[in-house]
Amino acid sequence: MNIILFSRKQLNHRPEQIASMFRAIENLGMDYVVNEDFAAVIEQLLGYSIEPKRIFRDTITPTGNDVMVTYGGDGTLLDGVALLPNYSIPVVGINCGHLGYLTADDGEGIEELFRRIAAGEILFEQRQMLRVEGDIEGSDIALNEVAIHRSGATMIAIEVYINDRLVATCHGDGMVISTPTGSTAYSLSAGGPVVDPMCRCVVLSPLAPHNLTMRPVVAPDSARITLRLGTRYGEALLSADNRTYRLKDGASITLTQACEPLILATPHNNTFYDTLRKKMMWGVDKREE
Repeated sequence: MNIILFSRKQLNHRPEQIASMFRAIENLGMDYVVNEDFAAVIEQLLGYSIEPKRIFRDTITPTGNDVMVTYGGDGTLLDGVALLPNYSIPVVGINCGHLGYLTADDGEGIEELFRRIAAGEILFEQRQMLRVEGDIEGSDIALNEVAIHRSGATMIAIEVYINDRLVATCHGDGMVISTPTGSTAYSLSAGGPVVDPMCRCVVLSPLAPHNLTMRPVVAPDSARITLRLGTRYGEALLSADNRTYRLKDGASITLTQACEPLILATPHNNTFYDTLRKKMMWGVDKREE
C-alpha cells in the first residue's frame, strides 16, 4: 500500500504526531510519498530528510494501491483532494486544526488509524462533487461548495437558472451552491439547512439577499445550474472550495454533478449524526449541564 501524505506548512504541526505517522508506516511496511511543503516541515521539526524520489509538488503518480492521508483541518483536506489524479483514491483526514468536520481522526490514535487503513477496516463513503465550467480558466471540481460573492462595496445580481429555467434573480452579496458534504460549511453560515451527505441534492443559499423573500432552495443533484452575473462596477469573485477566480460583469457559470464521487473516510467510523452532535453540538442544551 502507498500512502500519499499531504499537509500545509502554515499549520500548527505536532512533532509527536508526525513521528507517530512515520513509525506506523515503517512498522506496517507501507510505501509513501509526501508533498514538498510537508517534507520541509518534517525535516525542520524531526530532522528527518525525505528522499527526493518520495517528494511530490503538484503531480501525484498513482500506483493502483493508494490512500491519501491529509494532516491538518478541513481546508487541508480540500487542498489535498484538488491534487488527486483521480477520485478512485480514498482520502483519510487527520485533524490538527480547529473543527475538523471532514477528518477521520483527531490525532490521538494515529498508529491505530494507520493499522486500520492497512487492514481495510476504515469505513468510506462516496461524496458527490460539483463540476464548475463557464467563464473561468478551464474547469474545476468542488467537494464542499461553489460561491459567487461581491468583491467591492456594492451588491451584485445573480440570475439563477435550473435546467435552463429561471428560478430568481438574487440581489445581495452573492450565492452559495453547496453539496450535502458542504452543508455544514459556508452554506450553513448563509442560513442553509444541514443535509445528510448521502442525500442526492444541492443547496442554493443567497448571501445577505436584498430581497427578504429570498430563501435557500434545495434542488436535485441531477440539475444543471446556471448562474449569470450582473455587477454595477468592476468584478466579482468565484470560489470553488479553497480556490478563487475573478469574474467580470456578464459572466456565466454552469454547475453540474461531477462524474466521479470522492471516496472519503467516515470520521471515527461514526455516523454523520454522531459527528453532528459532537463537532457541531447539535441539540446540546446548556441548561442541562
